Amino acid sequence: MQRITCKFGGTSLADAACIQNAISIVKANPARRFVVPSAPGKREAQDKKITDLLYAWHNMARQGLDASEPRRIIEARFSELARDLNTTFDVRPCLEEIAARAAQDETPDYMASRGEYLNGRLMAEVLGAVFVDPAECIYFKRNGELDPVSYERLGDRLKGEGYYVIPGFYGVTPDGAVKTFSRGGSDVTGAIVARASCSDLYENWTDVSGFCMADPRIVAGAKRIEEVTYRELRELSYMGATVLHDEAIFPVREPGIPIHILNSKAPDQPGTKIVATRKASAPVCGIAGRSGFSMFNIEKTLMNKEHGFGRKLLSILEEMQVSWEHMPSGIDTVSIIVKDDEIKGKGEAILEAIERQLAPDDLSLTTGLAIIATVGQGMNHHVGVAARLTGAIAGAGVNLRVIDQGSSEMNIIIGVESRDLENAVRAIYEAFNDWNGTA
Repeated sequence: MQRITCKFGGTSLADAACIQNAISIVKANPARRFVVPSAPGKREAQDKKITDLLYAWHNMARQGLDASEPRRIIEARFSELARDLNTTFDVRPCLEEIAARAAQDETPDYMASRGEYLNGRLMAEVLGAVFVDPAECIYFKRNGELDPVSYERLGDRLKGEGYYVIPGFYGVTPDGAVKTFSRGGSDVTGAIVARASCSDLYENWTDVSGFCMADPRIVAGAKRIEEVTYRELRELSYMGATVLHDEAIFPVREPGIPIHILNSKAPDQPGTKIVATRKASAPVCGIAGRSGFSMFNIEKTLMNKEHGFGRKLLSILEEMQVSWEHMPSGIDTVSIIVKDDEIKGKGEAILEAIERQLAPDDLSLTTGLAIIATVGQGMNHHVGVAARLTGAIAGAGVNLRVIDQGSSEMNIIIGVESRDLENAVRAIYEAFNDWNGTA
């Protein structure tokens, strides 16, 4: 029989009606047996996020301050959910345990994970499911990476009939401390559960009906992507398409488990399928971009003849603990694009180190860049993709600062000034929206 893992995001579990809707979705298909919940999302703009309240509780406890207010709000929220769902779940003993551990200087990761933990306990009771705590079977290595032994240990806990609820967002380190994934990490947990349970499909239920070809906040009415490959989605997610956590692809990619992005508020809509391979009907499947980048520009005559130049340059970034994103180059020039968050005030120190160690003829730092990825596995089989892209940028009156194409020929990266980001995305979308690659 087919097996399906279902992950529900916070907006899909914001109140009792949302949770009941999620339960109805699960029960509508007997194959949906493994449920991964996030913490309850906001019901309205003035709501406080459960995770933020837990962080506040942790910070106040560390400073010896009265944390009764965030605790009170969390208790009221879960007590209301339990009452409205007509369940006997009592959050108070759980909060007592959290308070005791907070008093013992528990880690912020432990506190942040309790929103998913509490919601998982609640949903397991409503669904009549087996509750599986990720802190007992999802393991991180000491370097922070997922330990593959997690698939076997978690898989052992998911054997048997009936429903299973596994909270998202966290696991445990080798020394027994709870550790969270980055924000949105319940997507990653869902992928881990799908692989561990040998699911045939991973359904990711959220508040949108799949991915659009471009951010609908920038391009009104942007076309939905029906199908996209893991590799294409990795590029789009990394460059700002935020429907799915960009690391959620890795657990399911090797076994080839498809991901289906679906809207819990409109479950009959087709959503977007993420698959290993697909037949490309057009050169471009999506456009995504974000601002917040800077670029180091280095020029030196006969750079290409100087052995070790690139190694020395990248070693400077390594010593400064700065990761780089892209490195377009010419015969006597090379540029390195980095996130502003990575530089964090280190720009001048990096420039000084480059000047001292590499003696460039010219050196500068360009700030205020936005990077846009135009993605599609079909683009390497069509003539004129780059010409169409650059023509669209020129037609929009946008100055092109960078252009780079990866070795896979599945992605063209351009850099523009941050203020031109939205105009550039709209121009590229219009150029490729209905183009099937023919003249």
